[in-house]
Amino acid sequence: MDKIFLSELKIDTIIGIWEWERRIRQTVVIDLEMSADIAKAAATDDVVDTLNYKLVAKRIQEFVADSSFQLVETLAERIAAIIREEFGVAWVKVRVNKPGAIRGSKAVGVLIERGEQTT
Repeated sequence: MDKIFLSELKIDTIIGIWEWERRIRQTVVIDLEMSADIAKAAATDDVVDTLNYKLVAKRIQEFVADSSFQLVETLAERIAAIIREEFGVAWVKVRVNKPGAIRGSKAVGVLIERGEQTT
């Protein structure tokens, strides 16, 4: 299976359970891996034959910036659903990091995989 990835997509959003977190925007860092058959794109050298990662990034940036969730778990699930449903991706891995959430830790977050991997 081929994969297309986006690494360290930084987006400001409302995220958190505490009252003070609901009043400020915090940066989340998102990593994505998405299944895609890139053979045709490699042969044609044409973006229409592949998963357009720029369009994926733009959609996720808009969604996350406009969202307001309490849990990174919910945010990750919604991101996975958008990628699978709107871009026809069979399998996606989504990592959502919340830097600075725990003193002494670089980041905390979740890593989820949704869909079926094909070989």
